[in-house]
Amino acid sequence: MGSNTQGALIALLAFAIFATHDVIVKVLGADYSPIQIIFFSVLFGFPWVTLMLIRDPSSGNLRPRHPWWTTFRTIATTATGVSAYYAFSALPLAQVYAILFATPLLITILSIPILGETVKLRRWVAVLVGLCGVLVVLKPGAEPLSLGHVAALVAAMGSAFASIIVRKIGKDERSVVLLLFPMMANFVVMGALLGFVYKPMPAEHMAGIAVMSIMALLASALVIAAYKAGEAVVVAPMQYSQIIWASLFGVLMFNESMDAATVLGAAIIIASGLYIVLREGRANTSQNTPVLRTRTRMETGTSLRIGPLIRALKKQK
Repeated sequence: MGSNTQGALIALLAFAIFATHDVIVKVLGADYSPIQIIFFSVLFGFPWVTLMLIRDPSSGNLRPRHPWWTTFRTIATTATGVSAYYAFSALPLAQVYAILFATPLLITILSIPILGETVKLRRWVAVLVGLCGVLVVLKPGAEPLSLGHVAALVAAMGSAFASIIVRKIGKDERSVVLLLFPMMANFVVMGALLGFVYKPMPAEHMAGIAVMSIMALLASALVIAAYKAGEAVVVAPMQYSQIIWASLFGVLMFNESMDAATVLGAAIIIASGLYIVLREGRANTSQNTPVLRTRTRMETGTSLRIGPLIRALKKQK
């Protein structure tokens, strides 16, 4: 088995686990507010952060070197988590993924003002085509947009903004700072709001959140292994396999079905995203890689960030 094949297969397994993670979010979202789910997710995530702090060999403190950018990223990440978790609870899984897959397109747009990136005509066409795919999924005018659709769009925009800020300041900031501030913000903000939405959780539901934390850690480790085994241009597109799992879980567990608009819109968004990712796989196409070929998941501030570890692996090759 070739290294790229091995990397692709490992990535497929990782994103299957991520999709299962999101199924648990949807199941719990039927009974609990996203605020409560995120609060306890962060609570279960703190042990992994502690291990990361212990193992971090870099010197320095936890004060950000770019406080304003760190603040903006923290706000974006917090908004992404609440919005995404609500969208998963309110919309069919496949529809949420279709909208979230527009994140690389939004990153490309944001790379112009924030990174000073030059986006050429072909990538602009791909972005515009992809955004048309989002409109196909949303079907404006055909039916009213729900709060779930708005939440999914906010999650995509927040994830794009948070990701592009990492490209802006990631070389200067410690990975622990980029991880800890969103987690602390989630802990404080969601904790302050918890009293308004809290519902007692039986042991099996609390265990579900613990399983979510373990799944996020396991899937992240597998993604790292995938990038170590194969090329980024092969591994990164495997994230789109999540919509297949979403469709299967939706049919089997939630009596959902993908309508023609979702299928067509998702196909357009994925095709445009794949074009941009593959185009940036070429040498000297983009100095800053604004689409983040190693970006794997939206950042919600509830689990470990694996981007820095992947970039470290790339430097070792």
